[in-house]
Order: sequence, then C-alpha cells, then structure tokens
Amino acid sequence: MTNIATYELRGAVAVIALNRSEKRNALSRALVAALHAAFERAANDDAVRCVILTGNGPAFCAGMDLEELRGTLSHTSEDGVIWEDAHQLSAIYERIYTLPKPTIAAINGAAVAGGAGLMTVCDLAVAVPDAKIGYPEVRRGLVAAMVLPHLLRHVGERAARWLLLTGELVDAVDALKLGLVNSVASAVELMNVAMNWAQACAAGGPKAIATTKELLRRCSQHEMSVTELSTASAEPRLTDECRGGLHAFFEKKPAPWA
Repeated sequence: MTNIATYELRGAVAVIALNRSEKRNALSRALVAALHAAFERAANDDAVRCVILTGNGPAFCAGMDLEELRGTLSHTSEDGVIWEDAHQLSAIYERIYTLPKPTIAAINGAAVAGGAGLMTVCDLAVAVPDAKIGYPEVRRGLVAAMVLPHLLRHVGERAARWLLLTGELVDAVDALKLGLVNSVASAVELMNVAMNWAQACAAGGPKAIATTKELLRRCSQHEMSVTELSTASAEPRLTDECRGGLHAFFEKKPAPWA
C-alpha cells in the first residue's frame, strides 16, 4: 500500500493515518485510493475489531486537493475525471459509514471540507482543542453535498445551515457543543482517548456491533442516494463560478461574487 496512507495494527485496532503532511493531508486521487485500500483491508481482517482514522503532521485533513482540481479544470477534455473524483470520494465516505466495525476519528488538527466529511462519517470523534473544523466549500463556489446528510444527523438542521451556508470554521470546544465531536483531548492524550474507546468497542460481540451499526444506519436513512449526492458535488466543479472561486483562492483575492 502506498505510504500516503499508513496502516498500523495495535492489537485489535487498525490505525489508519493520512500521510501527506506537506499538503496538510489534502485528499488527492491517490490518497482517496489509498484510503479505500486501507479500509478494505480493515474490513476483511477478522482480527481487526475497530478502526482509528487520524492524520500525520499538523492537520487531520485540509479537504480536497484544490491544486489537483485546478489542474483538472484547466482541461475541459477532463470533465469525466471530475465525475469520477466525486464518485470515488463519495464511495470512501460510504465505505467508512457502512463499515461493520466501529470507526473513530482522532482529529489531530484542522479538519476542513472533505476532511470534516471524513470525520462526520466516523462513528465517534475526538479532537485536539485547537482543531479547526468546518465546511467552507461555498466560499470556493463548491457544494458540500456528500457530507450533508451525515452533518444533519450530528448537529440538526439549524446548526448545519449555519455551518454550510456561512462556511465558518469552529474550534473543537464549539464542535463539541454542536455535536460534531464526542470529546476534546490534548495532543498528548488524543490517541490514548481514541484507543480507550476502540478497546471498549472491541469488547462487544462482532456480530452484535455490526448489527447495531446497521440498525443505526437504517434508522437514520436519508432520502438521497450516494449517486445523487456525488452528482450534486461534481456539477458545481464544472461552473465558471467554481473556476472563479478557485482562482481567487490561489491568488489570495476576494471571490468574484464578494
């Protein structure tokens, strides 16, 4: 497996770490593929009873690799790549969310946009106090479609509207109040808390845990399909508004509509 996503067994716990620290663990195509492989490995290993997802370096995940997206948008012949990118990201969200084993996000730093999405599809989340969490997609002319149903489950519609429409980031303490995370822990204690939770989950019967997760999924079933959500995420990337927003972002200028 590529080292841009590391995989470590700690007893019955698989620790998967995003490992593009020089890019703040931005979700490139290669990293999304590596996450698919890592979670499939955990799903198929009977010795693994729980999975912890974290990031190496100062950030958990800065979201989609916007430089990679900008390169794709500069070639109109690559529109099909945009649809495939959205499908692959949607698929990893769904794989994590439906994994029959408990998943824990250990948020070691900023979890933004697609990175916040990874956090929301995990069963539990613990974050360091200075972690910044949010969904600033609208500020780039993008839409956080894939994360929307998961965010609504955690925080309710009023808070979700505020987070998604303003694009504001919150720190871990405010994220705890909103219900985005379960706990806040120091950087020293972060993995200890996550491991304690993982060991508690591993004490449950594997079939009982899997059934409980499936029932939770069915009870919180959203109406929009994974395909519909990935389509809603991909379509804005093909617009002039998105291109203008990304150009402004990289040039550190106000967005065209500001």
